[in-house]
Amino acid sequence: MTDYNISLLVDEIIDGRRLGKNDDLQFLLDCDLEELGKGADRLRQHFNGDRVDLCTIINGKSGRCSENCKFCAQSAHHHTSCDNYPLLSEDEFVKAAKANEDEGVARFAIVTSGRGPSDEDFEKIISIYTKMQSELKFGLCASLGFLTEEQFKRLYAAGVRNYHNNIETSRRYFPSICTSHSFDDKIANIKRAQSAGLSVCSGGIIGMGENWEDRIDMALTLSTLGIGSIPINALMPIPGTPFAGNKQLTEEEILRTVAIFKFINPTSNIRIAAGRALLGDNGRKAFCFGASATITGNMLTTTGSTIEGDKKMLTQLGRLY
Repeated sequence: MTDYNISLLVDEIIDGRRLGKNDDLQFLLDCDLEELGKGADRLRQHFNGDRVDLCTIINGKSGRCSENCKFCAQSAHHHTSCDNYPLLSEDEFVKAAKANEDEGVARFAIVTSGRGPSDEDFEKIISIYTKMQSELKFGLCASLGFLTEEQFKRLYAAGVRNYHNNIETSRRYFPSICTSHSFDDKIANIKRAQSAGLSVCSGGIIGMGENWEDRIDMALTLSTLGIGSIPINALMPIPGTPFAGNKQLTEEEILRTVAIFKFINPTSNIRIAAGRALLGDNGRKAFCFGASATITGNMLTTTGSTIEGDKKMLTQLGRLY
């Protein structure tokens, strides 16, 4: 596809066209990377403006997960050096949330390992969110695994408005990364969260052995689900997991993926997540390739970023937060 056609396609998307499964999307893989990035940045500017959505997380319960996801250090099926601890106390959560609010992030999420929380832990989590809702002003998000629709409704009533649940990869490739739950289990969980009124943040991981068609299919699935926040993680191979020996992705592969996801999901926030260390200057260029959001945080080691460092970088780029 010529440079002119990339520019023309951007105009068509701005005018309402959406790429779908019936389109021949090979051009996204063959076209000049810099031209694709410029087009994705135009889409970002039109649909999302200059504001970058900053969210942060806390690992509220770590390790001993029953699921066998091959990429995850916290799976009980693997032998890694990850920390193992039960659900943190209410005071620990609230203190961390207040610190992040003071730093200027837009949203704070509690993330827990496991297929889903125990009944006892879920009640504690509801109490924690209720307290945070009454004491804090920024948005609340949760990433707790598989929940019932009633549990999602209770989260909403406690002040949570966003729920994170990655689909991880394409339907075709999903059985190659996990067999303890299915791709359909993921889709059903997302729909339960949406039915309860929650906005869902869902994306996946690249670099797990999937091909480019799998990445495009993942982007198309997220478009069909109407996902407004799409985190893109680049695999950081972890010793002790089945993917420990995977080759790390190049910066060019990651940037092309970010741009492709923007072309397929033009109105969504494409969120840079794990693997920013694989990008030059901690991911600076990704924000010129269609990204309009990122996970940040002083307690988050997977991105190699700090809130202050990200704010400084975004200011230099002329972006708001």
